[in-house]
Amino acid sequence: MGRFFRWAIGLLVISSIAELIAAYMVKQRTPSVGDAEDDEIALVAIFEPLKFASTASSFRGGTALLWYGGGEIDLRGATLDPAGARLTVKVLTGGAQLIVPDDWHVDLQVTSILGGAGDARPAMGRRDDAPRLVVDGFAALGGIGITSSATAVEIDA
Repeated sequence: MGRFFRWAIGLLVISSIAELIAAYMVKQRTPSVGDAEDDEIALVAIFEPLKFASTASSFRGGTALLWYGGGEIDLRGATLDPAGARLTVKVLTGGAQLIVPDDWHVDLQVTSILGGAGDARPAMGRRDDAPRLVVDGFAALGGIGITSSATAVEIDA
């Protein structure tokens, strides 16, 4: 039995080193793209924090990759496209906080592996014609949270 545990721990160490190398390589090749007024974004935060606030006039969505880090994506200043928006969020060993207005519908379609995703906003009767944001993607060893206000935790950049 001791031999099995040594083998399992060795495999875990090797896979962790491989994951760190992969994250470093992805970081070098994948730039973060998106300004506050852009309607589509492609945010990347690997080994660093992310703090992004949108003021887009017709936000359609995009992607966010957070790997060995976490971040805050504030959409309270954005106006959703009339057709709605889709934001694909991928979290690996980190966390993402999406801050949206109280009256937006948010459809979570996130797959979680040893992590989670949830909407922490108060349940309230939102209008049927309210803006709709679909959040899909995955959270592995991390989480994705939907709120309507920023947390008191500050991210040191």
